[in-house]
Amino acid sequence: MTADHPGVTLELALDPVGGPDRLVEIAIDAAGPAGSRSYTYALPAALADIQAGEAVLVEFGRRRALGIVLGDATVARDGGTKPVLDRIRSDGPLLPELTLALVQEVASHYLAPPSMVVRSALPPAMLERLELVAEGRPDRGAAGDLAAIDADLVDQLADGPAPVRSLATPEGRAGLLRRLRSLEERGLVALDWTLTAAGAGPRFERWLTLTGPGRTTADGMASGDRPRGRPLGPRQVAALEELRLGPRTGLSAAHLGGRHGTSALAGLARRGLVSVEVRERPRRPLGSRRPGRRGGRPTGSVLTPPQVEAIATIRGALGAGDPTPVLLDGITGGGKTAVYVEAIGLALELGRRSLLLVPEIALALPLVDRLRADLDARVALVHSGLADGERADEWRRIRAGEAEIVVGTRLAIMAPLPDVGLVIVDEEHDPAYKSDRTPRLQARDVAVRLARLAGAALVLGSATPSVESEWRARTGAIRRVRLPSRPIGAAPVVDVVDLREELQTGNRGLLSAALRGAIASLATANGEQAILVMNRRGTASVVVCRDCGHVQGCPDCDRPLVYHHAGTSLRCHHCGRGWPAAVRCPVCGSPRIRYLGGGTERLERELREAFPALRVDRLDRDVAEKRGAASRVIDAFSDGRVDVLVGTSLVTKALDVPGVTLVGIVSADVALNLPDERAAERTYQLIAQAVGRAGRGELQGHAIIQTYQPQHPAIRAVATGDATAFYDTELAMRERFGSPPFGSVVKLTLSMADRAAAEREAAIVADRLRERAAGQDPGVTVTGPAPAYIARRGERWRWNVILRGRDPAAMVADGLGTSWAIDVDPESLL
Repeated sequence: MTADHPGVTLELALDPVGGPDRLVEIAIDAAGPAGSRSYTYALPAALADIQAGEAVLVEFGRRRALGIVLGDATVARDGGTKPVLDRIRSDGPLLPELTLALVQEVASHYLAPPSMVVRSALPPAMLERLELVAEGRPDRGAAGDLAAIDADLVDQLADGPAPVRSLATPEGRAGLLRRLRSLEERGLVALDWTLTAAGAGPRFERWLTLTGPGRTTADGMASGDRPRGRPLGPRQVAALEELRLGPRTGLSAAHLGGRHGTSALAGLARRGLVSVEVRERPRRPLGSRRPGRRGGRPTGSVLTPPQVEAIATIRGALGAGDPTPVLLDGITGGGKTAVYVEAIGLALELGRRSLLLVPEIALALPLVDRLRADLDARVALVHSGLADGERADEWRRIRAGEAEIVVGTRLAIMAPLPDVGLVIVDEEHDPAYKSDRTPRLQARDVAVRLARLAGAALVLGSATPSVESEWRARTGAIRRVRLPSRPIGAAPVVDVVDLREELQTGNRGLLSAALRGAIASLATANGEQAILVMNRRGTASVVVCRDCGHVQGCPDCDRPLVYHHAGTSLRCHHCGRGWPAAVRCPVCGSPRIRYLGGGTERLERELREAFPALRVDRLDRDVAEKRGAASRVIDAFSDGRVDVLVGTSLVTKALDVPGVTLVGIVSADVALNLPDERAAERTYQLIAQAVGRAGRGELQGHAIIQTYQPQHPAIRAVATGDATAFYDTELAMRERFGSPPFGSVVKLTLSMADRAAAEREAAIVADRLRERAAGQDPGVTVTGPAPAYIARRGERWRWNVILRGRDPAAMVADGLGTSWAIDVDPESLL
């Protein structure tokens, strides 16, 4: 049988499959529609020791593909069972049992191809490259006489394994493989399929240590003796002395070579005075960040009775292995982080690992600083902002059990933890926990599954719980522990400014008179700081021609372009494409171009012009997408080197800066009237979280909310500090429409280049689903098709079909085709 992969053909001898062969379930790493299943294969006797989590080579259709063994299968699929062709060499199973079990639950619930879920649990590019590697055997005695070409191949492998593609030979690829197979039969060469991950593999470096003669020579020179033989050069003498005084484990060749020259080190190695060893050089994203530099429990702080109660509840869950969620419902500044730290400390005492999820990359480092300051533990960091090599090294550390605490964004929910005793989801309400690409998982909900599989305690923390969590707490499905007051400081005074009245006075700027006056009165000499929130990026939200009224839009998405002063460019916030700012109208040629609306860039510029003495900085997606930029901005603000921080929702989450006495919500209406059932909930959470940043120190906090709808329930809930009525209204609406938590929702999105074809296809599928629901589950309703809120994105037309009911996912469990995206439990219906 022949196994083909790009550039490689290998003749594989297979044991015949028959009798009671072991059956295994395999996730095939091949493109397929959402809802694709795993496949059953048989293990030949020679491969019977393969474990779950290992990578294997299988026949898939008419080609060979890579697969990951998920576990044993009990029943062969109809049509016969093919054999596994070969195992892919690696250092054991890629994923531990716990992660494999979670992979299968995620694939099943979110109707995602198992291979895509496996990929989400692995470092980037790990499955991208499968190739054949040859390794030479050291024993040449039994080989007899070798032809010159065979001897040359064996010599090429003397220094270690090498990819077959890299071997020099005058023959073609097929001839080379036949010759290697012949050498393998003689015991001189071993051939293995292996995974090579470009950019994500381990990084290695050379290290030097003193040999016995080298240490004798170095000690003798230190006492004044002259070494025997040819004299050493001054650089060699200096290198030996540094090695003598350095650690017994040696020093890196790069370090010594930079100080004394590589030729001097080579001479010492030739004389046998130093030995050279290749060691892995781990990449550490936290390597340049000293533990205890920031964070840590405030000096003299004492846990409050509600915090003590919360810790006791978590201690009980840890001891019993009870995965029932504990909702830590605490006001902003109520001390949730202190509870997290204490709970992780309890898990460490029990010898259990902890997983702490945060919604945004920028929030991870402050929590890591706090953990490293308060706990003597090994922390790993997982988020998409790390370089591929850093993510791969952190993944290897976690998989090897070297990390006791894992902190990260939603990516970390699939970290290869061999076991976990405590799972914490900070800001559990945050929509960032929902993935917008396959697998479209909700990390908070997956955390519930992980805790159940691991027998781990689960803590959901929020000052503004999701509507679903609020309902589950009310019904007793989860345990609620409240933190009703702040250990330090007091709740801020909240004022609501009606922007309609500002317009009547002629104020058309971004800042009301009240907010402008509050900024002007900031006593920066006392360390007072401010946060201004505007949940819209850019300088202007609409670019319009004053003469013909043409609004410049994205040619791919049909959405208005946003003007960004930095770079003087127009950008589409949906597909990300950018264009130079137009000097003249592309329709009528008029130079009278006007920029309407405003965003964070415009607000930052107006603040700098109006208050030149204040140090102003900005944090939004445009800033955060630059590597390390978000951490630098947050560190500068936390250290008091920035007076006013302007930003989007990024600045409303987990910033605990005692100097912040003023928070301004520049526009509370940006998302309030979106045609989405979560719009009011998201607005309430955003404003409440932002307001909670003020007054965390000894000085009284002040918050100003600017809005055109001061009587809206979401605004009133924040202004009064009582969200009960708001949740009552939201739950009544959800129950009326059968939305979570009273039912399940599945959003199907069709994306096609041809608009008419997309509309026809969406209508056909919607009608088919209605017929299926009528026959299988009349409780499932099918709505649509309807154009998506952003009907055109990236030159493709998008149509939505919405399913509601007890189990609407069952209607589409067999998939819909590659043009359809299936989103179970969507965060938005737009």
